[in-house]
Amino acid sequence: MVYVTSLPVLPRIVDYWLGLVPGLDSVDARRRLSLVSLGDGTIEPLSAKLLSRPHTLDRIRRDVVDPRLGVIVPFVVTDLEVELALTLGLPLYGSHPRLSAMGSKAGARRLFAEEAVSHPKGVDDVCDQRDLVDAIRSLGELQPGLSGVVVKLNDGFGGNGNALIDLQSVDGASIDAAVRGLAPEDSSISSEEFMALLERGGGIVEERITGDEYRSPSVQLRASPTGEVEVLSTHDQILGGPNGLTFRGGSFPADREYALDITGEALKLGRRLAREGAVGRFAIDFVTVRDDGGPWRSYAIEINLRCGGTTATYFALQALTDAAYDPECAQLLSAGQPKHYVASDHLAGDDYRTLIPDDVLDLIDAGKVGWNPERQTGVAFHMLSSLAVAGFVGATAIGNTPEEAQAVYDRTRDVLTTASAKRHF
Repeated sequence: MVYVTSLPVLPRIVDYWLGLVPGLDSVDARRRLSLVSLGDGTIEPLSAKLLSRPHTLDRIRRDVVDPRLGVIVPFVVTDLEVELALTLGLPLYGSHPRLSAMGSKAGARRLFAEEAVSHPKGVDDVCDQRDLVDAIRSLGELQPGLSGVVVKLNDGFGGNGNALIDLQSVDGASIDAAVRGLAPEDSSISSEEFMALLERGGGIVEERITGDEYRSPSVQLRASPTGEVEVLSTHDQILGGPNGLTFRGGSFPADREYALDITGEALKLGRRLAREGAVGRFAIDFVTVRDDGGPWRSYAIEINLRCGGTTATYFALQALTDAAYDPECAQLLSAGQPKHYVASDHLAGDDYRTLIPDDVLDLIDAGKVGWNPERQTGVAFHMLSSLAVAGFVGATAIGNTPEEAQAVYDRTRDVLTTASAKRHF
């Protein structure tokens, strides 16, 4: 394996993960792992950085032992990844950029309609304030008493390309004022900056689905180059942010009361995407609600033609337990034992920036937190290098019941919070 990063991965982090995988010969695995770091922390895409460094590309070619068996596995495929694949002479495991429109917000809505998958009422191809006002009026006519809408940038991700417009107590004459007061989910940008992004790339407006109980589940799938579609998992997404629209993590599996229903709808979409040429991992996101304990109602809201926030956590669960997903019962089973997790790539605290990766690894070595290979329960960390930079870390807390997984997650947070609050004067 050749693993390419912008900044170096600490050797101790590599040893930590190799030591977690059951039955792995760590010495042999380390010998077969080539780490390529560019020492470049700028925000330029990694593929662009690689394409500008011919000597690094030569090094990668030398490390790929047999190009006939090689494949590039990127997080997302853009024209840059295609150019990189052509330059290295290696195939890509991912959907071609020509399919990216199907992963846009408007493209997904068109696919939902064509495949008769329930989705929120909405208006596509909005680009400015006048479009928003007209769209809201149209939706209000379709649904009297509309309490709010969500505006989504076509190429937004993780919820940060969304904005909420509250329509409670708004009459027709004040829709303009409500639009001007839209609340971006990304609190680092103003409403004016959000509108500028909308004008640049377009977007959609959807009714905001509400209910006494509100969930946001997701179905992860994989398509082979020959067109077979496999269900990998379901999750209930953990949402945060100012308006509760930002992905913060997930719990696995999704609630059985609706997991099988959304799996069936996701499979319809997955098979259509495979017929269009999609390859690799992708996910279908839903909103699921119910009132007064009645039946759950599910609406498809997004297609993510790429890896996502649940990719690393799901891989961690599989690597640590060697479990297999059973789509008939929507469970991941290890020797007949269902496995559950609560995971986040944004486990944060007020003082987490005081920690560095070695601090967390020291806590693991001291037995304060970690993984129990006999019971196949505990926690595995990812994104350790983000601690000192951004003040958060990724964690996958695994248990044999949902309650145990949550307890492991809560204990992990408590241990990190206590460690980060330690002061020396």
